[in-house]
Amino acid sequence: MLKLGFGLADLACTRFAFSPLWEVIASVRVLKSPGEHPLHRPWVTAVRPRLDASGLDWDMLADLVPVPTRTIPAFVCPPPVTTSPDLEVELATLRSTPPGQVEVEGDSPRLAALREDPETGLETLAEVIRGYWAVTLAPYWPRIRTLLESDVLYRARQLAEGGADRLLNDLDPAVRWEDDTLSVAHRHVSAVRELGGRGLLLVPSVFVWPRLFSVTAPPWQPTLRYSPRGIATLWERRPADVPEALAAVLGRSRALLLAELDTPASTTDLSGRTGMSMGGVSQHLTALRDAGLVGAHRSGRYVLYARSQTGEALLAAARPPA
Repeated sequence: MLKLGFGLADLACTRFAFSPLWEVIASVRVLKSPGEHPLHRPWVTAVRPRLDASGLDWDMLADLVPVPTRTIPAFVCPPPVTTSPDLEVELATLRSTPPGQVEVEGDSPRLAALREDPETGLETLAEVIRGYWAVTLAPYWPRIRTLLESDVLYRARQLAEGGADRLLNDLDPAVRWEDDTLSVAHRHVSAVRELGGRGLLLVPSVFVWPRLFSVTAPPWQPTLRYSPRGIATLWERRPADVPEALAAVLGRSRALLLAELDTPASTTDLSGRTGMSMGGVSQHLTALRDAGLVGAHRSGRYVLYARSQTGEALLAAARPPA
């Protein structure tokens, strides 16, 4: 059991953030042990062949994320200092890690090289993470981020309506708030920590499920990573529902393609799903991309299309309320 003691300043400094870099690290656990993460099986089934075909050597990254996972070196995924950093911002932080903080366990040649020459090793690691992100997470990030943002908005309403008591007692069944102390039922951590005015950083994470991960060691802000609400729906393949209002603006074919992109797909996939010709799909996707509603993500011979944040927001706004 991890117990975190709060003072008045800690409540005032408690905040939320997203972390693309953490999702990279947490997703490695899923790929290395897919049987333990049935919720993410659709994602594993989709990305593993693409990762294998990409030729990316991600062994260094895999070595840093042991399975079963008791701990992950904190320098690999430091808590974000801003609410919504992009991956490049977090990689810049990673590359600037002081050599004394590059502490790794393991006897693989890659980890030994990282210990012996942290500066070069961190540059190599950043490149590996960038390649891994492009293949496995970039096409899915708008959808993931939408789920994370929805969770934070819900938590903000809880805080406004019921204060810290309602917010912290609803984070996860393994978390309990009582008498100015947050108790976290960890598998591998037993400690008592005073936050000391630093507050708590709350980071919703799709790949943390079904566990909780925390950071309490300095110099980082104390952090709790938890599963967002609605995680079970993340990879659901819903029937394409084309809002009439959106079809009236974009045209039915383009609205249908936008609705079909619940999960990233290739031109061939979309042609098979919709019955449109490959040329027609390509033409419509180009128009949607030029309008900023979809993005294209290339990895080797694969080109996947996915809704952008703008596309997600437009589709959600056009759908009638439940």
